[in-house]
This record gives sequence, structure tokens and C-alpha cells, in this order.
Amino acid sequence: MKKAITDIRGEDSTELKAKLNDLRKEQWQLRFRGSADAGAKTTRHREVRTTIARILTVLGERTRAGDKKQ
Repeated sequence: MKKAITDIRGEDSTELKAKLNDLRKEQWQLRFRGSADAGAKTTRHREVRTTIARILTVLGERTRAGDKKQ
């Protein structure tokens, strides 16, 4: 679920918050799977982490600008 920042900016805040929760759950599961499989670190960890960062960036921009785009 790697998304470009322009795709993320096109969505409203409630959808982004829901996706953020889903991605954090997935990140949690990947951490446990990674600890069980010692060498099985995939690129999915990085994709989830960067997508979370992009969503947080967009939500922060909207908060600072006062634009709720709902």
C-alpha cells in the first residue's frame, strides 16, 4: 500500500486517520513477525513506515493551515 503524497493529499482527514490506524496495526504485526523470523526483514517494513510518515505529514499540514478537508 505504498502511496504517493499526492494521492494521500487527495483524501479527507477521516479516511487518513483510519488508514493510519490500519498501518500502525500492520506495523505492530510486522515487528512481531520479524522477531520470530530472525532474518526475514522485508521491504514492507519500510513501505509501511514511509506511508505512516506521509500521512502524518499531511495531517500536520492540514492542522497547521486550519484546513480540515472533510
